Amino acid sequence: MGRKLFLGYKLRRLREQKKLSQAALAALLEVSPSYLNQIENNQRPLTVTVLLKIARVFDVELPSLVEDDESRLVADLKEAMNDPVFGGGGIPLSELRNAAGASPELAKRVLSLYQAYQQQSERLHTLTENLSSGEGEAARQGVHFPYEEVRDFFYYCNNYFGRLDEAAEELVSREGFRLGEMHNELVRYLKDRHDVRVRIPDEPAMRRFDASHGTLELSAQLSISGRAFQLAHQVGLLAYHGLIDEIVGGAKFASDDARSICRVGLANYFAGALVMPYGAFAEQARSLRHDIEQLQSRFGASFEQVCHRLSTLQRPGSRGVPFYFVRVDRAGNITKRHSATRFHFTRFGGACPLWNVHEAFAQPSKILVQLARMPDGIAYICLARTVTKKGGAYSRPDRHFAVGLGCETAYAGELVYAGGLDLGHEPAAVPIGVNCRICERDDCRQRAFPPIGSHITVDENNRSFVPYLFA
Repeated sequence: MGRKLFLGYKLRRLREQKKLSQAALAALLEVSPSYLNQIENNQRPLTVTVLLKIARVFDVELPSLVEDDESRLVADLKEAMNDPVFGGGGIPLSELRNAAGASPELAKRVLSLYQAYQQQSERLHTLTENLSSGEGEAARQGVHFPYEEVRDFFYYCNNYFGRLDEAAEELVSREGFRLGEMHNELVRYLKDRHDVRVRIPDEPAMRRFDASHGTLELSAQLSISGRAFQLAHQVGLLAYHGLIDEIVGGAKFASDDARSICRVGLANYFAGALVMPYGAFAEQARSLRHDIEQLQSRFGASFEQVCHRLSTLQRPGSRGVPFYFVRVDRAGNITKRHSATRFHFTRFGGACPLWNVHEAFAQPSKILVQLARMPDGIAYICLARTVTKKGGAYSRPDRHFAVGLGCETAYAGELVYAGGLDLGHEPAAVPIGVNCRICERDDCRQRAFPPIGSHITVDENNRSFVPYLFA
């Protein structure tokens, strides 16, 4: 291991979940209770031997035990702490790791506080602009940020909800649904089990459910895969609303809006799990070496649906390749983000312009493959392709997004897209970062602005191809 591992909080949490005393766990790990107590209080690092025993005792895989959400917290803290509002230079990575490892809940609350500060600053800026232009009423309505709260919840859950996955898989088995033909299967299921009839009117609404009349209307503009997904979404809300409400209740959101958004997100998660059941989908993904287009054909799903589903295969004991998944618009705004990898997305500001997810817009519908390396030295195989949401009318223009999917090069052998990549030649990897303001690369010609906390060097007589020189 490259650095000492202090995983006391995680170990204590695992022990408490199993209702084990320190003495009982110490016996299982073949260490003394005092030694275990020191580990749980981050006074002693974990050895490889003890780490392997912990993985065996709690039936968890090493990557999830070592990385989990701590690396995400460290990355988010690093990005936030580089804001000038905190003053001074950057905090050493070792201190950030100690903070995230010893007090993860405190670290999350600090991030929530910083996010609230940013939101209030943005509201103030919007208010100032709107008042100066006479749009005071629009300013008073404020900006809606519950989506960010829910997005963070999914992010820190690794975008995996085992109970929903298992419920969807059990329903497919019980009802005998034919995979790849879920549209007709779910129309019949809703009628037979819930007395809900499906209509396809030519109206702009994507989905409209009328409980009093027992009707579900789906837009004629939706593709068959899109309709199947919306049908599965409604099945989740009708048949598993109790389970969804239980998960939402445990998230402790700050507003009713966030709770409603999360219900929709969990119903969407259930929909993906129903159309692409975990066991069958994971097996096919391995067999086809994660060929997205072949998986689309076999499960009757869209490109985006398949990519998103691949990023959720995190079932303990049956994990798939850990992927990140992202969707961005033409302006570079990240509208969806999930990661089961060590790949970190920016929470505040734009993404790296060298990342191939931006280049996808220049080559619509083509799958682009990029070998990229983050500043921490980890290399990734990055896939990107555009997807289009049809407007359905001249006055409603199409919406265009780029979908990104990627994993570490350690899994190259399991990806059909790795063929032809020069994985052993380090310069072949494109050097990318999280975003410019926290990226420490000093030779990037694409840099938009210097990293926060750096000292800028300006020479009036010489100009470099690198936009900013700093130390």
